Amino acid sequence: MANNKQLALEPNSNQKLMQNRILGLFTKNPDLLLAGGVLVIMGLLLIPLPPFLLDMLLTVNIAISVLIILISLYLRSPLEFSSFPTILLLTTLFRLGLNVASTRLILGQGYAGHIIQAFGSFVIQGNYIVGVIIFIILVVINFVVIIKGSSRIAEVTARFTLDALPGKQMSIDAELNAGYIDEETARKKRENLSREADFFGSMDGASKFIRGDAIAGIIISVINILAGFAIGMLQLGMDISQSITTYTILTIGDGLVSQIPSLLISVSAGLVVTRSASANQLDMELGKQFGAKPKPLMIVAAMLLFIGILPGFPFFPFFLLAITFGGIAYIRIQSIKKEKVAEIQGSDIQKIEETKPAEPPVEEILKVEPVELELGYNLIQLVDENQGGDLFKRITNIRKQLAQELGLLLPPVRIRDNLQLDPEEYVVKIRNIEIARNKIYPNRLLAMNPGTGEGKLDGLQVTEPVFGLPATWIQYSQRESAEMRGFTVVEASTVLNTHLTELLKRNADKLLTRQDVKKLIDNLESSNKVLIDEISQENLPISTIQKVLQNLLIEGIPIRDLPLILESLLDYYKITKNTDVLTEYVRHNLSESIKKLYQDDNGVIHVIALDPEIEDMITQALQSNSNMALTTTLGLPPAMITNIHKSLSNAIDELSILGYMPVVICSAQVRPYFFRMIHSQYPMVNVISYTELPADSEIEVHSRVTQREMVAQ
Repeated sequence: MANNKQLALEPNSNQKLMQNRILGLFTKNPDLLLAGGVLVIMGLLLIPLPPFLLDMLLTVNIAISVLIILISLYLRSPLEFSSFPTILLLTTLFRLGLNVASTRLILGQGYAGHIIQAFGSFVIQGNYIVGVIIFIILVVINFVVIIKGSSRIAEVTARFTLDALPGKQMSIDAELNAGYIDEETARKKRENLSREADFFGSMDGASKFIRGDAIAGIIISVINILAGFAIGMLQLGMDISQSITTYTILTIGDGLVSQIPSLLISVSAGLVVTRSASANQLDMELGKQFGAKPKPLMIVAAMLLFIGILPGFPFFPFFLLAITFGGIAYIRIQSIKKEKVAEIQGSDIQKIEETKPAEPPVEEILKVEPVELELGYNLIQLVDENQGGDLFKRITNIRKQLAQELGLLLPPVRIRDNLQLDPEEYVVKIRNIEIARNKIYPNRLLAMNPGTGEGKLDGLQVTEPVFGLPATWIQYSQRESAEMRGFTVVEASTVLNTHLTELLKRNADKLLTRQDVKKLIDNLESSNKVLIDEISQENLPISTIQKVLQNLLIEGIPIRDLPLILESLLDYYKITKNTDVLTEYVRHNLSESIKKLYQDDNGVIHVIALDPEIEDMITQALQSNSNMALTTTLGLPPAMITNIHKSLSNAIDELSILGYMPVVICSAQVRPYFFRMIHSQYPMVNVISYTELPADSEIEVHSRVTQREMVAQ
């Protein structure tokens, strides 16, 4: 008996298992369901349908159209229904397929199912002219009013969205630079901007589908009436009255079954394209905006009551609406009173809370910003776009410029106001350590003397913060006069921009973390997979790569050609683990890049040579005690160090007068240690070696650094 029960249950179990498998196939592979639906739609154009199946598909069409309009009502943003243009195309094809199927039944059998028959009989109710007029009115409303308006709105919105795209992207960059948003949020906002432009452009084209569907509906209805009348008379043997009755009812019913869903979807398209991005749904917004102020509701109620008591007007409809609007206004007045009471109570609680000392989160206290720019009160106008400030935009350009020059994506610059500073003062910090402080005057211009200025200008005498040139803050009215006398005149924002750029260049090595190095390496994985796969903790650790890249950045050497740098490190890391030596190997492989950094327009590198006697002394000091390499004096006598600095200073002045950047050239063994010895006092001086330049380099030596005095060439 038990076995019989088991056998009786097995078919049901197998059936359920089969159903679950079929259901799982479509839920895990929705593309199959979509592809099947498209094939069914295309099949409607070719395969005859029985009336029962046509009734089912017409019901599906009505249900889909109602679902679409309800979804449109609950949208907060058009992008929540980004697939709507494609849905418009599919639903239009579906309706056209149903039209073809119903036409085949109407003309072939004189019967197209219960739904079409019911729609036609209900609307016509024995009066064919009224039925035709109602059908025409629905088509006109759909075609002329809704579709045309939606198409125009989508077209204009798409155009305005594209025009505003650059400004919105700049606004996102400004928020990113200010630290208000992170990289991930900025990326999502940019994607939404692009999707919004694409969406309204697609909606502009998709509205043409509905317009074409309306035209096709009119043509199909005319064909059904004329052809049906002829078929009924000539082929089916109907008399004139029977033929007109049969085919008019079927045609009007078929047209209504198609046009009503089309009208619903057209209204949905209008709702979507007129929906602006908002935090609330349409029903909540309408409730707030119509019922926010009770006074207009009370005025409308009084007006309706006045019209109702006028002679000849029906009193009851106007009285009922007047009572309704008056009741809504009264409820809203009571609600506003309650809100004011709650607001007063809330403000009292807030005042009590404000008396308590605020405790910032521990995470905020521990957080250290990579780069900070603190501004005095009078410099806030440089940030405020309403006052013409463009500091956010300038900082964005600085990051792009340094990314192109150095190959390093610098972190966002956090801008703060600091009332403890002087009104015209700004401070630049890196990892909470102040590295520079200066004053600028937004209502003045800075006139610098590049060596060609004549006379002295009236104003605030200062020193330009980047190059140390004598400068004067002058009034705007003095600009033309100062330029004619050979002075270089710039605005305050330009001074801050230039100063910040140079500070970030000089301190780029401090901003390069191991996490940044890992990101740079990961970015190469798609194009240099073999190279990246070879990097490991044993072959080449991240810490070594970071130190070598920092050594390059300290001396202003770009790290854009990262694959070449990594290949060099992989080759020589087997020989030595000393990062200073590895840096020199990398510099030799970057010889072409180094040459381009220092050559003039004619390809000549103008340098200051290091006297061989000094090179010998440094070499002997290094050989006698390797630990001296870690000091800035290398164990040389203080008097000799002083003479070297004095000689170098004179050589720098001579080269600067000629208009060339200060570059010292020496042997490769001495180069890194001599750079360390002079870098703290002469941060703008670059030190290169003979062997790291290409063989075809043209070098012109203008002077020599000696331990006695400068020797001119």
